[in-house]
Amino acid sequence: MKTFFYIFMALLCLPIFSIAQNNQSPLQLEDIMGGEHFVGQTPHSPFWSKDSKTVYFYWNKEDKSFDQLYKVDVKTRKHEIVDAEEQKNLPSSKAVWNKQRTLSTYSKNGNIYLFDVKKGAIKQLTNTLDRDRSPQFLNESHQISFRRGNNILIINLSTGLIQQITNFKSGTAQKAKIDSNQDQFLKEQQLELFEIVQNRKSRSEEKKAHNKALKPSTPSEIYMGNQYLSDIKISKDANFVVYSLGKSAGNYKTEMPVWVEGTGYVKMQNARSKVGSPEDTYSNYIYNVEEDTVIKIDLSSLDGLSTLPSFYKDYDRKDANYKKDVVMHPPHFSPNTGHAVVDIRSYDNKDRWIALLNLNDGTTTTIDHQHDEAWIGGPGISGWNFWVAPIGWVNESTLWYQSEKTGYSHVYTYNVSSKETKQITKGNFEVYTTEVSKDKSHFYLTSNKERPAEQHLYKVAIEGGEMLKITTEVGKHETLLSPNEKFIVDRYSYSNKPWEIYLQQNKTGAESIQITKSTSEAFDNYSWRDPEIITFKAEDGQNVHARIYKPSTEKDQHKAVIFVHGAGYLQNVHKWWSAYHREYMFHNMLVDNGYTVLDIDYRASAGYGRDWRTGIYRHMGGKDLSDHVDGAKYLIDTHGIDANKIGIYGGSYGGFITLMAMFNEGDVFKAGAAIRSVTDWAHYNHPYTSNILNTPALDPNAYKKSSPIYFAEGLKGDLLILHGMVDDNVQFSDVVRLSQRLIELEKDNWEMAVYPIEPHGFKETSSWIDEYKRIFKLFQDKL
Repeated sequence: MKTFFYIFMALLCLPIFSIAQNNQSPLQLEDIMGGEHFVGQTPHSPFWSKDSKTVYFYWNKEDKSFDQLYKVDVKTRKHEIVDAEEQKNLPSSKAVWNKQRTLSTYSKNGNIYLFDVKKGAIKQLTNTLDRDRSPQFLNESHQISFRRGNNILIINLSTGLIQQITNFKSGTAQKAKIDSNQDQFLKEQQLELFEIVQNRKSRSEEKKAHNKALKPSTPSEIYMGNQYLSDIKISKDANFVVYSLGKSAGNYKTEMPVWVEGTGYVKMQNARSKVGSPEDTYSNYIYNVEEDTVIKIDLSSLDGLSTLPSFYKDYDRKDANYKKDVVMHPPHFSPNTGHAVVDIRSYDNKDRWIALLNLNDGTTTTIDHQHDEAWIGGPGISGWNFWVAPIGWVNESTLWYQSEKTGYSHVYTYNVSSKETKQITKGNFEVYTTEVSKDKSHFYLTSNKERPAEQHLYKVAIEGGEMLKITTEVGKHETLLSPNEKFIVDRYSYSNKPWEIYLQQNKTGAESIQITKSTSEAFDNYSWRDPEIITFKAEDGQNVHARIYKPSTEKDQHKAVIFVHGAGYLQNVHKWWSAYHREYMFHNMLVDNGYTVLDIDYRASAGYGRDWRTGIYRHMGGKDLSDHVDGAKYLIDTHGIDANKIGIYGGSYGGFITLMAMFNEGDVFKAGAAIRSVTDWAHYNHPYTSNILNTPALDPNAYKKSSPIYFAEGLKGDLLILHGMVDDNVQFSDVVRLSQRLIELEKDNWEMAVYPIEPHGFKETSSWIDEYKRIFKLFQDKL
């Protein structure tokens, strides 16, 4: 009996013992899944004082429940916490300057402020319960315009007078009563017969005219009807206001249950709409301040509006009355308001126009028209559904913008007088940010000119020429020039070194001095790998960039895991600290356990230009999936990996690719973990999906061949599905629908783990730990 007891106890303890022995790494999931609680909280969001003497940044150095504001003295390079009183009175980091750069203005807590750089003095200009915002200096530096509610107002700094420039009203104007013919006859008869009626009318009209003359002139009411004010911007001479009115398409949002919250009830919450849902439409106008008149902007003459998308041919679809819908972003006014330029996008994402806007008649003249049969995109380029491009002016006649017309995003200038377009940067690399120097002699650029894995600060003459590299250390440099342009604050990181704040003189090759040290002792005690960046050949001959993590020869078990980054258009093969830092640490742990890990910048990843970005047009799970299959072949052929020991995992877009791999390439991938995965693109959002797959109603074939739910019958290997139940991005219903499909297909080699309180990006360390315990166990058991 005693012998049986000992055997029973041994068997009972065996799973715990084997799990404890399972992980051969000093890294523990309970630690690394704490993210920055384990790594150390990294500093972020640096900004300069207006006098260029101090750098401010946010840092949760003490791992509190909030980030604290720190400051660094440029001379001493010492940092300290900014106390609450100083922080309360600090000028906003988003201030705008006057031409002389002697004054800056900003909004803070719903009020407008003025900062005098020489005096170091702050003056509050408004103090109301309204939310005053978006201040800017007009051509006369003693005037500042700002927005209050739907209207533009101007403060005269000399007199303190605040003048309202626009008068937008909701609803429609009350129509004057029109007399019937009978009433009109009776009124005219009274005037004809009675002198007293004539006298009273005459005196009343004289009094109204007198009172009107005594009143200051006010802008006419602009009624918006059933529309809403989308954008509004005033010219720098205050003569014109350009605005857009939006018309709601209606509420097409989905509902999502919140399962665990304070009341004990399940709460329904609005989430995003699905791709193909009707979109709001917009109309654009110019208000002439002096003439108190409004004209509608005419965009009907833009070239290419009637060109049918090429995918229509696949459906033999013809439309003689076809015309693209477009949206116009707010104007960019030249320094003296001689010119206004607008960035216009088509709703189908295939056209972008940069055009001069005639403020007097509302017509446009195209400067640049870019058409892409896939979709317009790339760094520094506007998106219809996303963000406004950073277009700017060098001087009154020279405009700069970025375009992907050569296949990579580069800087261009356009002279409105000579009508000459000039390409400033050239080559097979991307420009990410552009800024004009104070003296207007050159551009400051962030670019991956040297190689896709690095991003540096450069400067180049306004006329073009050699790009001079200012930062030197290999990695990524997120730089911000001081207002006097003598210094650079640099948030920098390397592959195995998290983000820190550095200071450097604004000179090529100048010494960069580290200000912060954020990593914890526990993090520093492990020798983190610097993954090698390699390339391998895809099936179509393209070079695919990847990071490889290799175990030592004695630990190599000839098994491999391929990681798929999320977002699709994102870069993870680089020489800086990854946004996927938990995954990076997990990969180190996997290598300690004998795995080789491959992390691929597959087709559609950022950093490699237009053709790479659009390589998945109308077929997600096409070249992006085959790049992973080719990666697996590379591991087998080059690194001796056992073809029966390759797994795959990733989250969001990475989860989608994992599903497509497990359903379509079951002979290649033996196990897969799909995290927060899109299972059917017809149920994802409009801004992202319509770029790549058009819409389900117009291009159903693209959705059918791109959605994992249609390929579930191909599952061969072992699949683990993990999803947060309050994910309002890739909604939980995605995997619920897929699970029903797998049940109906009688598949039994899959499991699902759900997380009741987690959104798309997990918040709680306990959820991260549980998730990655399951993923690690899957690979250990099946590979």
